Amino acid sequence: MPDQTCHRRWHPGECARVDDSDGAGVQAQKADCVTLTPLLRLHSAESQFMSYRIPLLTANILLGCTLMAAAVGAGDVIVLKSGQKIEGQVLKVQPDTVFVDIGIDVLRIPVDQIESRTEEQAEQSVEAPDAVASGIYMKADLPERTVKELVERFGEGVVRVETPAGLGSGFVINDRGYCVTNYHVVEGQRRIGVTIYYRNLNGDFERKSIRDVRILALNSFFDLALLEIPAQQNMKFRTVYIASDDSVREGDPVFAIGNPLGLERSVSEGIVSTRNRNMKGIVYIQTTAQINPGNSGGPLFNMHGEVVGVINMKLTFGEGLGFAIPVAYLRHFLNNRDAFAFDRTNPNTGYHYLDPPRRRNPRQPHEVLRERSADDSAADAEASSSG
Repeated sequence: MPDQTCHRRWHPGECARVDDSDGAGVQAQKADCVTLTPLLRLHSAESQFMSYRIPLLTANILLGCTLMAAAVGAGDVIVLKSGQKIEGQVLKVQPDTVFVDIGIDVLRIPVDQIESRTEEQAEQSVEAPDAVASGIYMKADLPERTVKELVERFGEGVVRVETPAGLGSGFVINDRGYCVTNYHVVEGQRRIGVTIYYRNLNGDFERKSIRDVRILALNSFFDLALLEIPAQQNMKFRTVYIASDDSVREGDPVFAIGNPLGLERSVSEGIVSTRNRNMKGIVYIQTTAQINPGNSGGPLFNMHGEVVGVINMKLTFGEGLGFAIPVAYLRHFLNNRDAFAFDRTNPNTGYHYLDPPRRRNPRQPHEVLRERSADDSAADAEASSSG
């Protein structure tokens, strides 16, 4: 069957028809003017499906053909489990459905029928966001994605923060290694390290422990801290984006990435229970996403992949009662970081740990203790036989 192609401009309110070999047609209408390119091949056996708005996969009208986006702009490539490929702009993502604009209409694609999804031009637009005036964190107009896609993309920006007193979580906000965490995670500490999880050339996660992390700013009232991770050779820091407004509302889905109880790169999902829970004069975001010790300092993301809060506590003996510092406080802290700068010359700003003495005996401690125990037993036996 020859391709049916129309190259003229489509005006508002006008219907375009793409006829197949049997004379049946498909009508579609679009409010905006678009330039039509080769869009669709219809097999005659499937000509009874007259609308693009039918369930795409159950109808199986593609039959190995490719849908190309007619409008000029960013597009994703979606490969179905049946082998067909769709290219278009993703307008909205729901837990069970993806809405794709192919230029002349919008398709509804069930998520369980999608084999893979590859970002193309959209990836380039997201990677070049506009920086805020402070210049140390980034924001971007990101499309809505699923939790799986967002974790795949921004999970490397979440790190584990380690001190002699314990561990927590944090997230990198720029390519200079600036990292945000909670004040109580590094409170009274001077020796701080982080563990970064990054993908190697094979796509596998690897751990990289970094020591000598510097404290740049502290704010005990908002429970926020700003760290600086030393630059690493042959490794670029993966950053996250800060939300530019406080648009999160009750019922909005959110998710957290962190290291609860040391379980690295754990993801928990929930909703916003309330966005203005007052505690001791500070307003917190209350969420049903599971929060545990070790999540402190980690990011709370919305479904666009923007940080809308910093996880900092949960109610003891309660489930689904986690709290995060709103992004408004975070932006205020970062924009005024000079006022909260860490003073290294003050002897009260943290403990200084001396290095432990080196062992004189190269053998392992348990081997030395076992030998001593054997010698003591032999001495006791000899003393008993002498008596």
